[in-house]
Amino acid sequence: MVAAYEESRRKRLEENRKRMEALNLPLLSQALQKSPSPKPSPLKHHAKSRTIEKQVVVVRRSSRVANLPSPVYKEVVVDRVSLPRRSLGRTYNKYRDYANRVYASDEDREEALEKAEKLMSDLESQYPAFIKSMLQSHISGGFWLGLPVHFCKSNLPKGDEVITLIDEDGNEYPTIYLPRKTGLSGGWKGFAVAHDLADGDALIFQLIKRTAFKVYIIRANSPAKDKTA
Repeated sequence: MVAAYEESRRKRLEENRKRMEALNLPLLSQALQKSPSPKPSPLKHHAKSRTIEKQVVVVRRSSRVANLPSPVYKEVVVDRVSLPRRSLGRTYNKYRDYANRVYASDEDREEALEKAEKLMSDLESQYPAFIKSMLQSHISGGFWLGLPVHFCKSNLPKGDEVITLIDEDGNEYPTIYLPRKTGLSGGWKGFAVAHDLADGDALIFQLIKRTAFKVYIIRANSPAKDKTA
């Protein structure tokens, strides 16, 4: 059995050797062993040695501004009109029940306007003046007082300005005038609360200086108001 297996194995090796010789495999193996190592690809070598060049490029500008200097951007501080804090005592902080507002009747409003018109006719005519009838929006809540547009354009400054309100006792109340909205903003609340203004009251604003109003108050005949203003 062993002799037969060895004979069979020898025949298979002999047959394999003959097939390899027929395919020239021994010669190819020797040629591969003697061949030099492959050279690196020219493309890869070029990629490793490539350097990046930095260039200064002129930014294209429109022909209309090509000869003009480049713009310089910086922060600009804009002055804003503001008022110093003013203490008005207890009157300024007086509690108001807006849910129980008292509205003037049409008759009381008209009567106050008539009295204001009569008083204004007796004032010096060289000072421009106008009458403003008070509404709830003027003396509570938002506390904004819009002024007649034609009066503002003809007599008041074109930019934001501090305008002083002077009452009949000579007390002064600075307010912020906004020409874009033709009205008084900051400071008006202090004047309205200090004088306990109510719906229907008629106020005469007499411009005695470029930024100063003399203000006369005519009270409406409202039950909730003291008529001896």
